[in-house]
Amino acid sequence: MSIFVRFVVAERDDSSDQQRGIFQALYTLEKEGLLEPHELTWFRDIERWFNRYLERPNRLAWSTRPNAPERAILWLRMTANEHLRNLRQLVALLEHKGVPVEELRTEKPGYVVYEDAHQVAAIPFPNETI
Repeated sequence: MSIFVRFVVAERDDSSDQQRGIFQALYTLEKEGLLEPHELTWFRDIERWFNRYLERPNRLAWSTRPNAPERAILWLRMTANEHLRNLRQLVALLEHKGVPVEELRTEKPGYVVYEDAHQVAAIPFPNETI
């Protein structure tokens, strides 16, 4: 069975009602002007790497109808070593900025609505908060 990993902060996402991921947390720090220029450059370099080497899920909703709520949570496969290495660099940046990050692992991320070689997008099972 596969193991999936996700890095989260304590804040909750409005659309999914789950803990926010580290990219969202970094975008918040950027918006608030809390990233130094060299930190922002570092973040952008890693963001570009992910844009190049990680597919964007074509589906984040349970339904295929237009405007269906996108509630899926993204999880990396434990075998996505280079992706995890880059995420851990972003974790270090957040923790340097005083933002605690938690690493979650699971074998059952929820109802999978998208998957590829490196990740899954899954809607959490009912009554399960991640």
